Amino acid sequence: MLKAKFKSEQTDRLAGGLAALGLSPNAWTLISLVPALAGMAALMDGRLAWGLVLFSLSAFIDIVDGTVARVTNQATKKGAFIDGVVDRYVELMLYLGLLFYLGRGEFLGLPYEAWFMLLFFGSLMTTFVRAYADHRGIVKGEAELKKMGGLLERFERLMLLYLGMFLGLFNTQWLIIVIAITVVLANATALQRIVFAIRHER
Repeated sequence: MLKAKFKSEQTDRLAGGLAALGLSPNAWTLISLVPALAGMAALMDGRLAWGLVLFSLSAFIDIVDGTVARVTNQATKKGAFIDGVVDRYVELMLYLGLLFYLGRGEFLGLPYEAWFMLLFFGSLMTTFVRAYADHRGIVKGEAELKKMGGLLERFERLMLLYLGMFLGLFNTQWLIIVIAITVVLANATALQRIVFAIRHER
C-alpha cells in the first residue's frame, strides 16, 4: 500500500511538531473536511488548479491525523472509525466537484454521469467487500484482511485522480481519461477482493 511508504522519520517528526499544537488526532481528521469542502466549491466554480491544491491539502492532513495518533500513542478504534467515515465524505466531495467541473459530455459512448457512478460504486465496493468479509467471518483477523489488498486502494485511487486533475490543467480530455482508468482499476480491485474472500473460505 502506497500510503504506508509515506510514513517515515520525517513525517513522524512533522507529526510530532503538529501534535504540539494540542489538537487530537480526531480533530485533525475533521479538519481535513475543510479544504475538501473548499476544493469541491472551487471545482464547481471551474477552478481546477485550486481544487487540486485544496484536495491535496486534505490528503496531507489525512496522513497527519494517523501519524499524530501513532507518535502520541492516541490511536483508537473509534478514531480509526471516524477517519474511515470522513474519508468517504472527502471522496464524495471530490467526485461531485469533478462531475460539476466537467459538466455534460460523453467518453467512449458513456455520459460523464455514468463514469462517476461507476467510480463511486467501485470505490464503495472496494471498502465494502473487505468489511463484509470480516463481518461474515469469511476472512478473519487484521493480518488476513490486509492481504486482500488489490490493484488500487483508496490512497492510490486518490493519487491517480490528482494526477488526472494535474494533467487536466493542460487538456481536460486527460482528466476524463484518468477517471476512466480509475473506474476500471477500482472495480477490478473490488472483484479481486471478492475472489480472495471466496477462495479464502474454501
